[in-house]
Amino acid sequence: MPSVTQVVRSVLAPLTRTRVFRAAGPRLLPVAERLLERLTGGRVQVSGLLVPSLVLHSVGARSGEERLTPLMYTPDGRGRAIVAGTSFARERHPAWTYNLLAHPDAVITVKDRRRLAVHATLLEDDADRERAWHLIERQWPGYRSYERDSGRRVRLFVLQPVRELTPDATGRDGGTVADATGG
Repeated sequence: MPSVTQVVRSVLAPLTRTRVFRAAGPRLLPVAERLLERLTGGRVQVSGLLVPSLVLHSVGARSGEERLTPLMYTPDGRGRAIVAGTSFARERHPAWTYNLLAHPDAVITVKDRRRLAVHATLLEDDADRERAWHLIERQWPGYRSYERDSGRRVRLFVLQPVRELTPDATGRDGGTVADATGG
């Protein structure tokens, strides 16, 4: 019997593929994420209510500054996370994918507030990409339609944990992405 989350996902997934969602989502979801972050002290993400979510702490490809990006991820069954640069089916790749290409060592914060240093690998092999898309679509039906509708090859990354970061007395690790990844 399907879980409540699976039923809700199957109902909401088709809505996320509509023109209205694709137009409004990029503007409204970041605002909703920031508001919910403030209200919950970062413990809850909008996307995390339905799918596994993380916050990617990357280094800007051009700016060199730390960038925070809430993302849906799919566990690969081997302790790694798969993230897809769908960008609501837009023609351009999202900025965070350029950041990972330029600086593949990053940090992620997962739902339970664990912070992990990770190394990102772009999936380029067609067989690896097919396996990844299969896992992603088991989690969120129809998600690959973003790739078809965007007219581009969506960048898929595997985030391999390198080490867990230990928080200080405040519950934060107090460091930067560069500190955590040795950069």
